[in-house]
Amino acid sequence: MESVTRFAKDYVRHASALMKQSQEMVLKGLNPAKTLTPDNSFVMDVTTSLTAAFREAIVDPTKVMQDNSELARRYWQLTQNIALNAMRQPVEPVVAPERSDHRFDDDAWTRNPLYYAIAQMYLINSEYLEKLTDDLDGLTEENRRQLSFMTRQFISALAPTNFFITNPEAVRKCRETWGLSVVKGLENFYRDIMRSRQLLNVSMTDDQAFEVGANIATTPGKVVYENRLFQLIQYQPTTEKVHQTPLLIVPPFINKYYILDLTPENSLVRWLVSQGHTVFIMSWVNPDESYRETTFEDYVQEGVLEAMDAVEAATGEHELNTIGYCVGGTLLATAIAHLKKAGDNRVKSSTFFATLLDFADPGEIGVYLNSATIKALENYIEKIGYYDGRFIALSFSSLKENNLIWSYFVNNYLKGEPPLPFDLLYWNSDSTNLPAAMYKYYLREMYVNNKLREPNALTIADTPIDLSSIDTPAMFVSAQQDHIALWKSTYAGYKLFSGEKRFVLGQSGHIAGIVNPPEPGKYGYYVNDTEADTPENWFDGATHEHGSWWPNWQDWVSKFQGDDVEARIPGDRKLEVIEPAPGRYVKKRIL
Repeated sequence: MESVTRFAKDYVRHASALMKQSQEMVLKGLNPAKTLTPDNSFVMDVTTSLTAAFREAIVDPTKVMQDNSELARRYWQLTQNIALNAMRQPVEPVVAPERSDHRFDDDAWTRNPLYYAIAQMYLINSEYLEKLTDDLDGLTEENRRQLSFMTRQFISALAPTNFFITNPEAVRKCRETWGLSVVKGLENFYRDIMRSRQLLNVSMTDDQAFEVGANIATTPGKVVYENRLFQLIQYQPTTEKVHQTPLLIVPPFINKYYILDLTPENSLVRWLVSQGHTVFIMSWVNPDESYRETTFEDYVQEGVLEAMDAVEAATGEHELNTIGYCVGGTLLATAIAHLKKAGDNRVKSSTFFATLLDFADPGEIGVYLNSATIKALENYIEKIGYYDGRFIALSFSSLKENNLIWSYFVNNYLKGEPPLPFDLLYWNSDSTNLPAAMYKYYLREMYVNNKLREPNALTIADTPIDLSSIDTPAMFVSAQQDHIALWKSTYAGYKLFSGEKRFVLGQSGHIAGIVNPPEPGKYGYYVNDTEADTPENWFDGATHEHGSWWPNWQDWVSKFQGDDVEARIPGDRKLEVIEPAPGRYVKKRIL
């Protein structure tokens, strides 16, 4: 009786919350259909540009007949398997899911004849559509990649697991909870709509479980400098002596900096401080429409170059070591090339984490980077003055749509389960906007025109940029499974530099390959001190090392860190403490 009463109270509580959220939507005049879609003109422009590739395709009747014949054969085999399955006879699947596909792990997909038939028909049709797309002739490589991507998104969206009635786990959960899971799912859905703007942002983690500065981004430090673009954090030393040469980290402005200071156990910042470095990191502003005219050049001059000047003011040292991560590395390389033309050699060493400098092959994100789509994107961001960071997050999530979109859709809305607390996913959902002028320049000149690799093709502050002029000792650290900055593309950027340089290839992906602390010994890395003409040849000559590459980097940078000096306390020289780390800028979230 007590359990029934508790269940009834729980049911009433969630139903009341659902009604309240529905009323709030009505009172605020929110239109779910409008909320779920971005600007109509943008959607139409993008759809038109992507589907135009179909008109260029040539359909080979022979290949179509072969594909249709194979489809008919598989369905004939499926009818036999369904009959055997209904009689409880063991059967092999006509088409088996890939090993990494866990959507059909539930026993019902093989035990129940209906679910077995639904899953198999979906997999058969999916394989048929993919094969049909691959068999189209007369397409450019760019168009083929776009059509394959569109086909995959269509297939993934129509998976039976994404619909309540054809998801055995969701149906079972509804039955076991007497419908409470449905109420909770609707409550989760409405909550996400209320916090979304222009598109539905499916919650990946419990946002209430984390607070920047409280349980993530907690390495002690102080903000010692700020301007309209960034705050500069200087971290508190943990050693009696520190290296003479300070270290400046330039994180990507597409995400928040604290991926490098997520938790004490995996914080690169904390580890660097423990190695005796005086560590500074830039915390970029989360811009709004008032930053409409802010340019890429501003990010170099008012960003990286001012940060270098601030480091000198804070330490008294003109020379410094630097690290750039992802687009932060692109920005850093541009700044160093600018300094080289001015005869300024203050940068003693530079390290580039997963950084693209040659954009000839941008990886999977290239499906969004054809000229027509970018023109539509430019028209859209010109209207609002910035590019909404959640569109960026959605774009990257769509590259792994089943893992990063649909799995949470199913968990949150169909099963009615709350998202679990996960610090990495909290960071991933803590998006940043990008100024319109800067982002348009970055897309056009880097991705589309690929001018950064060309000597003197770009000009920053009246200075032609030539990456080949950079003879600063450099170390490139890339990740083997990185789908955002392909390691072979980052190797092409590594080859542009003319000085002492080193390439290291970590295992895993864009985040785990970089944030790989020594203690767990989870991933290894590859090293080869001989430059090769191609990344494949470099890899053939590389040796695999176990454990984190972090100590290897410390051995390398020790040549440039200078003598040991007394530990520096934030605010003990020309720059006064503004506020405790992590500062105000990083705490501004997109509402």
